[in-house]
Amino acid sequence: MRIGYTLMTEQSDPRELVGWAAAAEQAGFAFEVCSDHYSPWLSEQGHAPYAWSVLGAVTQATEQVELMTYVTCPTIRYHPAVVAQKAATVQLLSGDRFTLGLGAGENLNEHVVGEGWPSVAVRHELLAEALQIIGGLFDGGPFSYAGKHFRVDSAKLWDLSEVRVPIAVAVSGPESVHRFAPVADAMVAVEPNADLCAEWDRTRLGQPARKIAQLPVSWDTDRDAAVRRAHEQFRWFAGGWPVNSELPSPRAFAAATQNVREDDVAAGIPCGPDVEPIRKAVDQFADAGFTDVALVQVGGANQAEFLDFAARELLPALQ
Repeated sequence: MRIGYTLMTEQSDPRELVGWAAAAEQAGFAFEVCSDHYSPWLSEQGHAPYAWSVLGAVTQATEQVELMTYVTCPTIRYHPAVVAQKAATVQLLSGDRFTLGLGAGENLNEHVVGEGWPSVAVRHELLAEALQIIGGLFDGGPFSYAGKHFRVDSAKLWDLSEVRVPIAVAVSGPESVHRFAPVADAMVAVEPNADLCAEWDRTRLGQPARKIAQLPVSWDTDRDAAVRRAHEQFRWFAGGWPVNSELPSPRAFAAATQNVREDDVAAGIPCGPDVEPIRKAVDQFADAGFTDVALVQVGGANQAEFLDFAARELLPALQ
């Protein structure tokens, strides 16, 4: 199991994120993933810088750690041809350390360009076409495309690494697994679902692939403070993907989670100073078949203390 660190754009400003990226590499994390949001989930989180500018700076502030978007929606707010160009650029800047994580998106981020929010079926159609376009541009040479949702006219990526950018795709059930496993290099999911992992492997006909999860933790020397912070900033997590993908604003998330209690959040997120609850949560993903887990330290205020704890106690225990 490889342990990663999450650059949570929703809870830190861009300068802080670049600093946390360098510190996380020094702490010993194997990889770093970066969220790509236009809005925070809740106003209490308070941030949403442009992820791709952050990643560009992070490529120069780190040396060896792998980088990844977790995840980018390449269909509404961004055209897939532009996503391909951004990914190719980050791959070169990072010295071939980048993985492009893609997903069907959330209303929270995509509605801002005024194109509306389509149904799940249409979102999957959009993502499937986007993958064809991005893959075609990664092949090099001029590329044109005429699909149901997208058109590309004689596009070409002029700066491509010799190492093709790997693509990871977020899935949530058998339908999305069957659609995207054959065309992706890795799987992204946020629940320790063994059936999802097994179906991914069956769909890929036994070809090995990474399965990358994400786990929020709220570390603090004071467990009560950790629980309060997790409830304040991460109670949106209790909604689950079917809800979280549909709500349009931080205000909507606040309304939807007004009855979520601190105990509810603490039941799903390891809180406090101890390694053992985090280890047990990571083990659930390992037992389900995941190969990688990116930890999210909830809250921007004590990232430095968490990274020190990770270097001294957490990562040695998990490894």
